[in-house]
Amino acid sequence: QVQFVESGGGLVQPGGSLRLSCAASGNNFSIYYMGWYRQASGKQRELVARISRRGSTNYAESVKGRFTISRDNAKKTVYLQMNSLKPEDTAVYYCNFYPERVGVWGQGTLVTVSS
Repeated sequence: QVQFVESGGGLVQPGGSLRLSCAASGNNFSIYYMGWYRQASGKQRELVARISRRGSTNYAESVKGRFTISRDNAKKTVYLQMNSLKPEDTAVYYCNFYPERVGVWGQGTLVTVSS
C-alpha cells in the first residue's frame, strides 16, 4: 500500500519561500507521474504542479514562474520549491500520483502566507 508523507509547511511572510517534501513508500515510485495539490479553506482541491517520471513538468497558471516541482527517484521523494509566496497560496498541500488516486491521500502540510 502506497503512503505519502508531506512536510515542510509553515508560516511565511508574503514574498517568502518554502520547500515542501513528499516521501513515498511502496515500490516502483519512479515509473509514476506525481503531482502536488492544494486545498484552501472552503475550496476544492486543485492541482498545482505535476512531474513525469523523466522530469517533465507542468504548472497551474497561478503558480507558474514561482513554484518548481522536482523529484529524486532514488529517495522516492517529490519536492515543491515555492518562491514569491502570496496570501492566496495559503492552503494545505498534498502530493499524490497524477492523475490522483483515491485512498492514498496523506495528511498534507499546511502553508500559511501572512504578514
